[in-house]
Amino acid sequence: MLVDPERGVLMQHRALWSVAGGTWGFPGGARDMGEAAIDAAIRESFEEAGVPDPDGDDVEILDCHVLDLETWTYTTVIARTRRPLEPVISDPESIELRWVPLGELRDLDLHPGVAASLPELEELLVPHLRD
Repeated sequence: MLVDPERGVLMQHRALWSVAGGTWGFPGGARDMGEAAIDAAIRESFEEAGVPDPDGDDVEILDCHVLDLETWTYTTVIARTRRPLEPVISDPESIELRWVPLGELRDLDLHPGVAASLPELEELLVPHLRD
């Protein structure tokens, strides 16, 4: 979940053929065997949206949130941009990438995992966004 304090949250309109296709979520995806959640988030965000590695000066990791659905978990890695970034669709998993103000996220048809996590994610994000 990449946050730009000026523009909001980077959202991905998911390809129709993907799981929960046509919904909006964060760039991301499944972890490889033995891969840590943060490493997977960095890899997937780069693969799907061209988000730079946080080892540089562009992105800062803030927090992680885990939604446990008993048979499946969604780990959301929350990061903040340090300067304006323009996402780039770099694989067929995205219909669109868009910065969405936090207050407008609920207006989107959200991926079920994002929708279930959103109340807690919003609480974690508020201190990191400007009013």
